[in-house]
Amino acid sequence: MKTFRESRRAGEPESRRKKSPTPRLPDSPTHTKSFVQRAGLAIALLGLLLAAPGCAYYSFTGATIPANLNTVAIPLVEDNSLSPLTTLDEELTELLTNRFVQQTRLTLETNEDEADVILTARIDRYTNAPTSVSGQERAEFNRVTLTVSVRYYNRVEDKEVFQRSFNSFDDYDPIQGGLEQEEEAARNALENIADDIFTAATSNW
Repeated sequence: MKTFRESRRAGEPESRRKKSPTPRLPDSPTHTKSFVQRAGLAIALLGLLLAAPGCAYYSFTGATIPANLNTVAIPLVEDNSLSPLTTLDEELTELLTNRFVQQTRLTLETNEDEADVILTARIDRYTNAPTSVSGQERAEFNRVTLTVSVRYYNRVEDKEVFQRSFNSFDDYDPIQGGLEQEEEAARNALENIADDIFTAATSNW
């Protein structure tokens, strides 16, 4: 004999009874096959691009370096200016080295005869002149301007990538800052020149 609860459940309409979950259909074999084919094609194309000779290497900084170049030589920068600051050559050399080694896949080669590319630089001019004068005929701001000649040479292909001059400047207060501010202005100008050289060297391929 059925209990009272069983009798009520047997008499309930279908809409109130607990429904079993609808089974999920398996992924379409055609869809899965299409996805695998697309993924395989993408991987194959990436492999061809990486393996193709002469393809450029792109870093997250935006620098592009041809795949056949692996080493760079950066000799000590020459200083032919009449600057009162005696470490400009060393500072520019360090700025350039940091950019090419840390922001590209190139490794530093101390022997120029073994390097794939050679970057040589020479500081040609250093000026420090007033940019504005007060009513008492005193300079309120001085401007430090630097000019640097650069040659970037590809030894692998025996080709000159570029040879040109770069210049930059920075202003400072000679009354308040003195020699210390002049040195800082010169360093700021060197930073800008190093950035411009790096951009030119990694975007001319």
